[in-house]
Amino acid sequence: MKRPFPLWVAMSLSAWAISPASTANAAAEVTEPASAWARFDVRQVTASGAQGMADRSAGRHAKADDPVRIASISKLATALAAMRLVERGVLDLDRDVSQVLGWPLRNPAFPDRPITLRLLLSHTAGVRDGVEYALPLDARLDTVMRDPKAWDSAHKPGGYFTYSNLNFPIVAAVMEAATGERFDRLMQREVFAPLKLDACFNWTTCSSRTVRHAVVLYNADGTVARDDLHGTKPDCPVVPASDGSCDLTRYPLGRHGAAFSPQGGMRIGARSLAKLGMVLAGKRPDFLKAASLGEMTRAQWTYDGTNGDTEGGFHCAYGLAVQILALPGRNAACRDDPFGDGRTRIGHAGEAYGLRSGLWVDPASGKGLAFFVTAIAADAPKGRSAFTAAEEAMIAAHH
Repeated sequence: MKRPFPLWVAMSLSAWAISPASTANAAAEVTEPASAWARFDVRQVTASGAQGMADRSAGRHAKADDPVRIASISKLATALAAMRLVERGVLDLDRDVSQVLGWPLRNPAFPDRPITLRLLLSHTAGVRDGVEYALPLDARLDTVMRDPKAWDSAHKPGGYFTYSNLNFPIVAAVMEAATGERFDRLMQREVFAPLKLDACFNWTTCSSRTVRHAVVLYNADGTVARDDLHGTKPDCPVVPASDGSCDLTRYPLGRHGAAFSPQGGMRIGARSLAKLGMVLAGKRPDFLKAASLGEMTRAQWTYDGTNGDTEGGFHCAYGLAVQILALPGRNAACRDDPFGDGRTRIGHAGEAYGLRSGLWVDPASGKGLAFFVTAIAADAPKGRSAFTAAEEAMIAAHH
């Protein structure tokens, strides 16, 4: 039996049948959280929809193409770009990234253990979010990474999994150092342009039309959390320098990496996210070779009961920036099946600024679901899995 929807989700589902033009329901719709979804298979987006308010002050309703800060699914997109560089020999998954960066990246507790792109992408490098990773424009990543709090001092790099956002500014810095190109522009060239997606990181390369349709992120109490843009790109798309300035010519390639939020700053709509998911479904071998996709989606780490932090059974198997759900034979402590059907899926979840998101593909059938839902409290109730009841409700309603 399917779990009942939380009250606000049930109200939202019923609201989809109501025309936005209905003045009788206007007051209720003003505060309805924005959400959107898209189903897809290996050939096409098969269905999509949206509900709620993308911008409450403007009275603008959400649509399935409206871009939103999709949170940690951004890591998967970053990894797709990195793997395209690996395919061309620009990067190597198993090379010491210090050789690319031009500065030493080492865990102070294990200075003889090289840090590789594979370890960073799989969260097994020993990097920890013990320091700030949203760095001011004038910060230096090489200085930040000398802080012992940025590292796990108890486990050698390579064997222990702990999910860490800080891995991805390092990945971005490696990509920049190898190509001589700024991360946001690199993502446009390597991912968004080839897939014909009007998506971007921190709004810099999105079209003006897409920016005008931005989904404002609200906290559960209704206050604005992010992206209240009023139709225009932000004056400063990065964290300003310590003196308040925002001169992007001061951004040092290969020595910052965090400015354009590679860990969570992708702005993308649900339908475009589904098209990204079609790459995981094997739709685009011209974009990413089957061998590269296989390496990304292969479990680089699997929880054995002692070799990682699962965050309450949420993480139990992980590839190269690819979360793997319901892997057969997984540890009994795992609670990583929000679909509730025991089928293995690949993709990634996202959580930030009141948003929860998911991009999930069933590799056996090639079918998948992309979605986001907003204004979720940090302490929102869990469902039958380690995911929130709100995420499970979106999945149950649309997959």
